[in-house]
Amino acid sequence: MALDHRTPLNSLGFPKAPSETRVVVAMSGGVDSSVVAAELAREGYDVVGVTLQLYDHGAALAKKGACCAGVDIHDARRVAEDMGFPHYVLDYENIFRDAVIDEFADSYLAGATPVPCIRCNERVKFKDLLETARDLDADCMATGHYIQRKMGTSGPELHRAADPVRDQSYFLFSTTPEQLAFLRFPLGHLVSKDETRALAAAHGLALADKPDSQDICFVPDGNYASVIEKLRPGAAEPGEIVHADGRVLGTHKGVIHYTIGQRRGLGIGGLEEPLYVVKLDVDAKQVIVGPKELLATRTVPVREINWLGDVPFTAKETWTLSVKIRSTKPPVEATVRPISETEAEVELTVAEEGVSPGQACVFYAPEGSRVFGGGWIWRGN
Repeated sequence: MALDHRTPLNSLGFPKAPSETRVVVAMSGGVDSSVVAAELAREGYDVVGVTLQLYDHGAALAKKGACCAGVDIHDARRVAEDMGFPHYVLDYENIFRDAVIDEFADSYLAGATPVPCIRCNERVKFKDLLETARDLDADCMATGHYIQRKMGTSGPELHRAADPVRDQSYFLFSTTPEQLAFLRFPLGHLVSKDETRALAAAHGLALADKPDSQDICFVPDGNYASVIEKLRPGAAEPGEIVHADGRVLGTHKGVIHYTIGQRRGLGIGGLEEPLYVVKLDVDAKQVIVGPKELLATRTVPVREINWLGDVPFTAKETWTLSVKIRSTKPPVEATVRPISETEAEVELTVAEEGVSPGQACVFYAPEGSRVFGGGWIWRGN
């Protein structure tokens, strides 16, 4: 019997030696992506580190809490120098402003609650940066995201991270099958962030104890409204705070200062019942409030769907899936009814509170870890 001389697959899934496999690593300057780059360099891969400058470098240098600040560019460069691979900083400021920041501002002004990190992954990192990786003749691009890519019977599949606390599948639902074929997520199998920090320490990386990013990179301290006011001067127009039964309860300084489900800071004290923001009427400049039960909804309209199933989305009249309608909430049972290849009506088995336009609705297998894509919620209750 003849022996099989085929080259075994390396850890990134290619039938060649690591030294012959070029991988571009998207380096944010944080611990996660730095560990990915260091590990791949240690394994002998032809690593090229790339860091994106997404907004004004001068302002970034003064801000340390976000992923793309100037100090993070410095940290990424230092890791590359220590591990001995090339590193490039690419100016994507215009792309980022056009593809992410402008839509964020416009969505917020329209009464939505946008998730710019998803758009950044979709339109910048996994689109323009991925094309740059191809231009560099890379075999693949690796990131520090906590999500898993597994080979299935029909090709690469997206799966939740092994660590449910770190899982970032909500922010990566729009990854297309074509992008998934080129991407690698080396940290997705780790069961805790402690493992990642231990790897950083083992590589002697100075940033092993660096804190995680908490804010959206261009929104200091989570203050969305102040950013919107800078991006769209004069957009915060005053109006009325109105009860769902029609009573005018007070005034506000701009719809952009409120989000669906908000209870505190409404400025309408003295009422017996606790009230929540249940709707934002941008055209009428009204913040509509009401009792908590008005926040509950079972029907969620979704569009711009990215489907990652093995058969077409419209191949079935209904899909029984789990869905996540907020990044901080666990998936819940739902029936998904396709309207077209990119639109659907999602019916939740149990009503959820605070479903907001602009948020993502991510689809999961009812059992197991597979991610089936998702879409964008586009109407309120």
